[in-house]
Amino acid sequence: MKKMVATIATGIMLLAPTTNAFAQELEHEVLKGETLWGIAMDHNTTVDSLTELNDLETNIIYPKQKLAVYKKYLVEKGDTLYGISKEHGVTIDEIKEWNELTSDLILVGQELLIQEAEEHKVVAAAKSIQPTEVKSSTMTKETKQEKEEKEPEGKTLSVVATAYTAECDGCSGITYTGINLNEDRNAKVIAVDPNVIPLGSKVYVEGYGYAIAGDIGSAIKGNRIDIHVPTKEEAFNWGVREVKVTIVE
Repeated sequence: MKKMVATIATGIMLLAPTTNAFAQELEHEVLKGETLWGIAMDHNTTVDSLTELNDLETNIIYPKQKLAVYKKYLVEKGDTLYGISKEHGVTIDEIKEWNELTSDLILVGQELLIQEAEEHKVVAAAKSIQPTEVKSSTMTKETKQEKEEKEPEGKTLSVVATAYTAECDGCSGITYTGINLNEDRNAKVIAVDPNVIPLGSKVYVEGYGYAIAGDIGSAIKGNRIDIHVPTKEEAFNWGVREVKVTIVE
């Protein structure tokens, strides 16, 4: 069994002929509004990998929390890129790309960033946007009512939607646009990428209802949103799903 180690050290120098840019990404400091899912997508890894690397008991994370985001493989005598790639179910080119290697030369004691093949499958599936709908018992009645509503008019987008709540330690409960979620825990607010959905827009989110685009998040880029729900349980129950968002006004 080859030695696999997790690291949270920033700027570690590898014993390689080239400087490894990924060494600057071995640690991630959680920002307001971020979720494990969003961080996993940004770093091309999985929620399970982040949970295992950081010994997390739940998916709840907090602003300023520091997370390890990559594994390192320690090169041993006799190792080759071919052998390492076969052992982990990846390609030589992928290993070279992750570590910015310009040749197949590796050295004993060199640390290589490796993603397991299973992680690739999960990430690929997520990026193909084919999540399974997860129904929240507290939202079922509301969802049925929404299905009976007339389809809203406006520009409609397909997005990947996660959920967050102001009910967490270290959360201010104040959105980027100044909405106080602590005063109204049932407020329908979503975090958006302002380049895709303008802040302040009234939107209709499939399975959630009418809401205001009133927040942002570092992990919310492109066609992705984060919906606000009253409790952590509802956030977990929402999970990750593909929904349609209509920009009403």
